[in-house]
Amino acid sequence: MEIQGKVCVVTGGASGIGAAMARRFLAAGAKAVAVADLEGAALANAGAEIGALAVPCDVTQESQVRNLVSRVEQELGPIDVFCSNAGIARLGDEDAPNEEWQLNWDVHVMAHVYAVRAVAPGMVARGGGYLVHTASAAGLLSHIQSATYSVSKHATVAFAEWVAIKYRHLGIRVSVLAPQAVRTPMIERADGAAVASVDGLIEPAQLADCVVETMAREEFLILPHPEVREYLLRKTADVDRWLEGMNRWRAKVGPA
Repeated sequence: MEIQGKVCVVTGGASGIGAAMARRFLAAGAKAVAVADLEGAALANAGAEIGALAVPCDVTQESQVRNLVSRVEQELGPIDVFCSNAGIARLGDEDAPNEEWQLNWDVHVMAHVYAVRAVAPGMVARGGGYLVHTASAAGLLSHIQSATYSVSKHATVAFAEWVAIKYRHLGIRVSVLAPQAVRTPMIERADGAAVASVDGLIEPAQLADCVVETMAREEFLILPHPEVREYLLRKTADVDRWLEGMNRWRAKVGPA
């Protein structure tokens, strides 16, 4: 997949990772880019600064995701690339309120489901497209201080795998973005930032470069922190040993 000449949509695009991806897509020659986020000054400012169409959207509401797709295709043209990037970092364990569990599920899973429902039929009819699902290294490994985040991000990865299995032969390519810590407003607010940044913080622009480079190779895993691939290999090679190590780390670090 080459970005040049493509119409791209990025949710969670008002700041951080989403805004960086939007900028990078335009720099790579995208025909047009739309950024979507909760309505507010930040979204309008981001759209103006990036040069992207700004569309207010609560990704937990399917009607708003469908409206996003409809508006982009009316104003910019058929969508070639859709990045389901919106996310939250509100940590909790099994005792977190049901509302917190549901919010994590709605943002990190159902928003991706709604996006695929809205864009995949058109992509299939046109012969192809690209879906990028932002998860986290926690979706491949875990987050020792948050069940709500880890479980929902694992589901992000599982859904992306399933979409790739269903649609690959129909021309749709799928990638899952799984970074560790990125210097964004979300990581600065997160209680578990110190754990996530064990291998260092990277800048959003670095991550965006990795996204474009990996999409060009059409690889499933987008890993801006290369250490994550090694951790994943260790986990799958000996899950009991990996769990023991994670437990020792949890005992040392403690809860968020």
